[in-house]
Amino acid sequence: MSALPQPDRTEIEISTVLNALADPVRLKIVRALAERTEGISCGTLDLGVGASTLTHHVRTLREAGVVEVTPKGTSRISTLRRADLDALFPGLLDGVLAARR
Repeated sequence: MSALPQPDRTEIEISTVLNALADPVRLKIVRALAERTEGISCGTLDLGVGASTLTHHVRTLREAGVVEVTPKGTSRISTLRRADLDALFPGLLDGVLAARR
């Protein structure tokens, strides 16, 4: 599996990040990733959506620069790009994660 295209830190835009975080399913993914710094295969999350829909949501988060997706064997491991987001938009991620579910 080859590396997936992901924006560099300098290419991450606030409008794209906010748009990605506005969806309830994507917000659930981000909350789950915030609890697991080692990353997870998003296919293991029970979010009540089909596999293709989950793939769409993870791709949206990856293309926005919210998550990093790394191939590992036959899986793809997603991790939250907390350091990048905190450096670019201090307090944004903490505020989003602290908001009522």
